Amino acid sequence: MAIQQKLHARLVQKLILTPSLQQAIKLLPMTTLELAELLNQEMVENPLLEEVQPDEQVVETPSTDAEPEPAKVEEKGDTWDDADYEYFFGEYLDEGYRGSKPAVEVRELPPIENTLSSRGSLADHLMWQLNLQSADDLVREIGAAIVGNIDDDGYLVASLEEIAALGDWQMADVEHALAHVQAFDPIGVGARDLQECLLLQLKHLGLAGTTTELLVREHLRILQNHRIPELAKLVGIEPEEIKQHLEIIRHLDPKPGARYTPPDSQYVIPDVYIVKTDEGYKAALNEDGLPQLRISPVYRRLLDKTGEASDETRAYVKDKFRSALWLLKSVDQRQRTIIKVATSIITFQKDFLDRGIEHLRPLVLRDVANDIGMHESTVSRVVNNKYMHTPQGVYEMKYFFHSGISSSFGENVSSVTIKQRIKKIIEAEDVRRPLSDSKIMNILQREGLDLARRTIAKYREELKIPTSNQRKVLY
Repeated sequence: MAIQQKLHARLVQKLILTPSLQQAIKLLPMTTLELAELLNQEMVENPLLEEVQPDEQVVETPSTDAEPEPAKVEEKGDTWDDADYEYFFGEYLDEGYRGSKPAVEVRELPPIENTLSSRGSLADHLMWQLNLQSADDLVREIGAAIVGNIDDDGYLVASLEEIAALGDWQMADVEHALAHVQAFDPIGVGARDLQECLLLQLKHLGLAGTTTELLVREHLRILQNHRIPELAKLVGIEPEEIKQHLEIIRHLDPKPGARYTPPDSQYVIPDVYIVKTDEGYKAALNEDGLPQLRISPVYRRLLDKTGEASDETRAYVKDKFRSALWLLKSVDQRQRTIIKVATSIITFQKDFLDRGIEHLRPLVLRDVANDIGMHESTVSRVVNNKYMHTPQGVYEMKYFFHSGISSSFGENVSSVTIKQRIKKIIEAEDVRRPLSDSKIMNILQREGLDLARRTIAKYREELKIPTSNQRKVLY
């Protein structure tokens, strides 16, 4: 039996991600900064795209060029009638197109440059003191090497032998320079470990040779484990007196250099503003920094003249024209989708916007997806890496989606609200008798929240709150 090749026509239905759909999906999870970078890159690669300047006056003037006859274009066999661009992309073809405008007016914030401040580093602060207080050139030279090996917390991270090897200095000179640096502000800087850091601070307070120093010098590990009865037996004093010394030690700074090296501030630029109007809350997109694109009027008028160009030129212009139109449509669709999701969140979380975190409702992606008529995956892409500026502060859009716990009142209560309630219960507890997880569970049950003790423990650990026994020792 011979094998033959035949052609068969078969009609099937299947889902295919077209390039335009792939582009729209790719734009959804992008942040505003990432979208701005993409648009700027597209402007470089596509000559049919241009940015509309904010102060540009758009004046529509009729073209003086004669329009080519349709029959003449058809003779070339290269018509633009294969897609009704005027129908699908009419607003994007307008020379005055400037993108979507926010439905509500957002108050313009001051430039971020006006809110930034610079602070000197710990090394600058120590070098200033070294140059001011050191008359000996050798001490200043070794001191500079020591300061260069002090980390942000104020600890010396290099050994004295390593520092001595840097300049072939004598060990006695290095020790003398280290003692000189350890007398600088902040007290405790230049220490080689936690114990030395605390001892330097106690010496500065005039507590050298006291029981407090003895506890730090010989029993620091027991102190860290809060084993007060054992410590009282070792030292031979009453536990109440031990607590007095612990109070002094607790006020010492284990990281003296941290105040001079604050962490870098992380500034969040919200993608959506929630503004309260007379008609209620409205969502407005933050398009600050996004270039407003349109089809270049110059190339737009050249589209009808492609019949005079070569086949390669016509193909290039058509490809860039389609690419520009689909990009504008995809960006506009992204912006509309974000507004839909933000508006849906407003609908579900109106009580939170009015009264704060204690009134946050449980919400899942399915609720918003059903509300706006989209798939859950689309909503998930929209809320990814997006932030909302609300009357209660700036929150990540994913913050509003979390599970709920049923109450005896017939309404679900947000897990975030329950965590906030647990935190307030612990803050108001008697320091002499901290509440256990079981007692917190009983309090919440009286308020209509039926939670298991292990759930209380889980939420307490997520809030980074110690157990009742640990809190009692700390108090």
